Amino acid sequence: MKGIRDTFKENSRYQIFFLSILLTGLGYGIHKGMIDNYLAEVVVMGEMDRGIAEFFRELPGFLMVFILAVFYNYTAEMLYKIGAVIMVAGMGMLSVISPGKVLVTLAICIYSLGEHIQLGMKSTISLSYSKPGRGGRALGYQGSVNQIGTLAGYIVIIVSFALLGGRQPFRLFFVIAAVITAIGGICSFGLNSKSETDSTKRRFYFAKKYKKYYMLEVFYGARKQVFLTFGPYVLILFYKAGTATISLLFAISAIAGFLMAPVVGRIIDRLGYKIVMISDTLILVIVCFFYGFAHHLFPMNVAFVVCCVNYVLDAVISLASMAASVYVQDISDNPDEVKATLSTGISVNHLITLAIALFGGWIWQTVGIETLFMISAVLGLLNSAYAATIKSPKKLKAGQDKEA
Repeated sequence: MKGIRDTFKENSRYQIFFLSILLTGLGYGIHKGMIDNYLAEVVVMGEMDRGIAEFFRELPGFLMVFILAVFYNYTAEMLYKIGAVIMVAGMGMLSVISPGKVLVTLAICIYSLGEHIQLGMKSTISLSYSKPGRGGRALGYQGSVNQIGTLAGYIVIIVSFALLGGRQPFRLFFVIAAVITAIGGICSFGLNSKSETDSTKRRFYFAKKYKKYYMLEVFYGARKQVFLTFGPYVLILFYKAGTATISLLFAISAIAGFLMAPVVGRIIDRLGYKIVMISDTLILVIVCFFYGFAHHLFPMNVAFVVCCVNYVLDAVISLASMAASVYVQDISDNPDEVKATLSTGISVNHLITLAIALFGGWIWQTVGIETLFMISAVLGLLNSAYAATIKSPKKLKAGQDKEA
């Protein structure tokens, strides 16, 4: 607890913020723990259908430029609350509609809209509430709280579906997830809506000094999407994994994320974001190779375990994406730029995310999962090469002092 208190400003309401994140994470964990099996087993979506559904799930992320422009005069906390309301609407819709591909995709899109609105605001609020020089730690604690809630949701699905055997009570648990998410949204209304990043109301910001950040977001969006969309689906369609098994895998990933998020945050603060950016994508190449080729190297039961291990490893190295947020904070002139640039980054990485979601299923269906994950590996290498061109904090500061 002392570490958390030393990370955040005394006048911030990070406790309420974290409670909201915890409950929202719980609702998300229940939802995420069964959505892929629901789409495959009940809605009967194949590889192509899953890619199309993911395209619409990610579409709100790309449209954030226009969506947040409408709410340009709202504080980060207020937008966080609006996101919670929209998430509840999408989750509630998913619990009452018939399992048709169009309606289910629409419900997922609505839920995703609220989720994406909250996404940028979480980092913004965390950085705003943190003390100087504690940005990495603040994001790390935020990630851990979210992982705790998500983990609890996965455990609910693991235990429930394991005990129920062949029964698949998807609709009931969508209702439960909606109720929990609603409670989390109610908690968010306790935030004071007076973050220190509200002076200009600017939501997006394009500047030459952030060009490397924008490119890094493009690379990260691509590599993230391959695992986010097709990682679990490979296990379900290719290896025939059930709902409880997938939720167990997600739970293990959440535990790893909970334990490693603060560690990664400290590593970013101590070693610098550049080293972290380069290292994580180099590890990604190994992960992608085994995920795409494990069935060629091992018996199917062993290959399944290998893929599960690599899925967890990918979840851990994905935490390094916090480095990009700290990079933005480090080179920004004021907190307003941080919030606006992070929001811009979300939309930028969705440019490539939409393409991967739309064509990833086609690539899998036509040329196989090997090619799909090798593309992700190549994008990871490009990310490392580009991150290597970033100036270190000391050199950057020296260059700025020289210009001054």
